Order: sequence, then C-alpha cells, then structure tokens
Amino acid sequence: MSIVTEFNDYRERMNEKIMAADNKVIKRFFNLDTNTYQAGAIDVKTKEMLGLACSMVLRCDDCIKYHLGKCHEEGLTDEEIYEVFAIANLIGGSIVIPHFRRAVEYWEALKEEAVTAAPPHAHDA
Repeated sequence: MSIVTEFNDYRERMNEKIMAADNKVIKRFFNLDTNTYQAGAIDVKTKEMLGLACSMVLRCDDCIKYHLGKCHEEGLTDEEIYEVFAIANLIGGSIVIPHFRRAVEYWEALKEEAVTAAPPHAHDA
C-alpha cells in the first residue's frame, strides 16, 4: 500500500469514527476548517499553498500530507510546490528540513499515483 493510500484511508476511517461521536463542537470545528478552504476572496489554490506553508512551519506531517494532496488536486507544478517549500523553510528555519524531506517524498508519491491511475491512451492499447 502506498503512503498516499495509507494516509488517506487512515484519515477517512478516523474522521468517520470522530463524526460518529456526534459532538457538536467537534463537528462545528471541522466545518469551520472545510469552509475556510473554499473559494472566496482568495482562490482555493492559494489557500492550499498557505495551508501547506503554515503546516510545514508548524511541523505537522499529517497536515502537510493533507495540503500536499489538495495542492496536487489544484494542479500545482513542481516549480510552484518548491516555492512554497522555500517559503516554509525560510520562515520556519532549519527545524523544518526533516518535514520538508517527508513532504518531497509524499509529493513524489502523489505524482506517481496520478501516473499509475491515469487511464492508458487510446494509442497505447
């Protein structure tokens, strides 16, 4: 199982368990997070880049993986993602470097999964 699939499966499974507890405050907090990252005065792509940079500075590997996945869905290029990495490392300092390494590993896994999940071209069949 890939690190991307493992992370997403775990996150989904645990979120279902958390939501099943039916705690009003937790549900509202999760909803606030969801609504914050929707398009508004700032587009979704920019919000996800901000979320990624902040997550790296705060050194939250799960948050980094989540925002990398969202950045990938938003179509960020390697050049764009590495500029976000540069900002996070500059702001966070050298303590961010181990998280940066894991972020690069996860970004590469996201790209690899996208390639292997892509349907073959008609001329490839």
